[in-house]
Amino acid sequence: MEPNSSSNDNNKMQLQHHSSCLEIATMEVHRVVPPRHKSTIEKLKTRLKETFFPDDPLRQFKGQPLGKKWILAAQYIFPILEWGPNYSFKLFKSDIISGLTIASLAIPQDSSFVPPLVYTVLGSSRDLAVGPVSIASLIMGSMLRQEVSPTQNPVLFLQLAFTATFFGGLVQASLGLLRLGFIIDFLSKATLIGFMAGAAIIVSLQQLKSLLGITHFTNQMGLIPVMSSVFHNTKEWSWQTILMGFCFLVFLLLTRHVGTKRPKLFWVSAGAPLVSVILSTLLVFAFKAQHHGISVIGKLQEGLNPPSWNMLKFHGSHLGLVMKTGLITGIISLTEGIAVGRTFAALKNYQVDGNKEMIAIGVMNIVGSSTSCYITTGAISTSYAFLRSGNNSAFSRSAVNHNAGAKTAVSNVVMSVTVMVTLLFLMPLFQYTPNVVLGAIIVTAVVGLIDVPAAHQIWKIDKFDFLVMLCAFLGVIFISVQEGLAIAVGISIFKILLQITRPKTVMLGNMPGSDIYRDLHHYNEAMRIPGFLILSIEAPINFANTTYLNERILRWIEEYEAEENLNKQSSLRFVILEMSAVSAIDTSGTSFFKDLRKAMEKKGVELVLVNPLAEVLEKLQRSDDSGDFKRPDSLYLTVGEAVASLSSTIKAPSANYV
Repeated sequence: MEPNSSSNDNNKMQLQHHSSCLEIATMEVHRVVPPRHKSTIEKLKTRLKETFFPDDPLRQFKGQPLGKKWILAAQYIFPILEWGPNYSFKLFKSDIISGLTIASLAIPQDSSFVPPLVYTVLGSSRDLAVGPVSIASLIMGSMLRQEVSPTQNPVLFLQLAFTATFFGGLVQASLGLLRLGFIIDFLSKATLIGFMAGAAIIVSLQQLKSLLGITHFTNQMGLIPVMSSVFHNTKEWSWQTILMGFCFLVFLLLTRHVGTKRPKLFWVSAGAPLVSVILSTLLVFAFKAQHHGISVIGKLQEGLNPPSWNMLKFHGSHLGLVMKTGLITGIISLTEGIAVGRTFAALKNYQVDGNKEMIAIGVMNIVGSSTSCYITTGAISTSYAFLRSGNNSAFSRSAVNHNAGAKTAVSNVVMSVTVMVTLLFLMPLFQYTPNVVLGAIIVTAVVGLIDVPAAHQIWKIDKFDFLVMLCAFLGVIFISVQEGLAIAVGISIFKILLQITRPKTVMLGNMPGSDIYRDLHHYNEAMRIPGFLILSIEAPINFANTTYLNERILRWIEEYEAEENLNKQSSLRFVILEMSAVSAIDTSGTSFFKDLRKAMEKKGVELVLVNPLAEVLEKLQRSDDSGDFKRPDSLYLTVGEAVASLSSTIKAPSANYV
């Protein structure tokens, strides 16, 4: 008796719910209006604008006199003309402090002063402190070393590095000019986090050569070859080098910790690298440590950066290599530079134009390739030894620049002038700088690239993204830098393809006492309506997913019929497709709807569409020769109105629904 009693109670509840739905049937039903007719030219114009000009950069010129337009155009191309006329001595005091601070980071790393000047004129970020990064150096060094040895053929290696820089800058500037910046979005946050963490470990492992005093070290970048080289050459380990490296590494890590925990003491971590270089150089000079197992940099070339346009090679067997290297390093450095610029712009509540940044960084690197510089996201190091070993630090210069109170890009000018003075007069002082200290500086810098909290956050939010991050990380460590990056990007694209080819569809139910319809699996109180199968399609419909959608919807119908225990005559009368999330459709999509309608007619089921967007509705009606998608009873604005209008055609409600 108890099961029958429970079943009767359930039937009563269902009948009451159906009665409430019938009461809603008196609501006003709004007519679906066809979209306003647009010519093909209008549609193409709108599409191109939204694709390439989402920020509408020309809006500032509207309604302006001709003279004002010329001024705005000059300011748009050269942002320095916008803020330069209002520059004051008060701003300069802040910029000179921040410029000297970031110069203390730049001097131990690089000796270039030309690219920062270019960025000052063309860049739109006030806080981006352009400078070398280890990631671009690592990729460029590892890719070029596949075909050319930097020790056996140093001149050719430099020629390829400068040429790759030129192509990298060309790619960056072209992306900005053609407004194709969305391409760099394929490098997701998860990919970059895993990639940079793996690269940080590889860069750190490469420093074991200088930290242990090993002279015969592998040129390979993988974890296994590096560790094998370390332990196969234990006889070359120098205790003097290890002791000095350990002391300075601890000192640098402590100062970094202080700067991280207490932002007001940023100058402690900012000045630590330069202090380490000066102190270690004095120790080596005083105790003649170069004769006791401590390797030093040796004599460095004085003077300004020599021109290098005559070293660019646009022919020969290595052309393909330098083009590929320039493409990869250009996109990687561009992604990092724009991300950093936008981060600090958000903190100070101003806008950074991504396309202008691409042009600025691209032109900067093109000029840099002609002034003995190789590619980074900003100013670029001319230290051949750094490039040869992949030893280029990725200090968070922009964070230091921001904390030091930088107000404009003039801080880059101050840094550039300081580096220029060093090139002209102070280079001999670095002759006795030990390589072990440079290795310690680099390890300290790249440690910040390993973002464990961000990895944990990705794990909590999206396991698939965590897999992408892990593949990038392991690929860089165990295979190579470029292969690891390619694997991660490939998996990310595969994820996008899955989302396109397998769009999400959910079954909707009515929230009792309302005309609101929500996912049945999300809201337990939502109830199915007798005679209705209400589905929501949550993706554009195109050739890549029409087969899946057809099969999935028919399976929804079969499952509905199975639940009703009816093999030949189903109580299902209407299939309602909620299409608010279907933003686009192609010709395969329109054919899908026509085929689906025919299949349902054979089952005695009517297909009803709810809230198709303008573009979708227009294409459906143009492809509909029979006029089925123009009938008022096949198109509704809301699911509630559709159910209310169509419920009156159902004579006897079914009580068999979940």
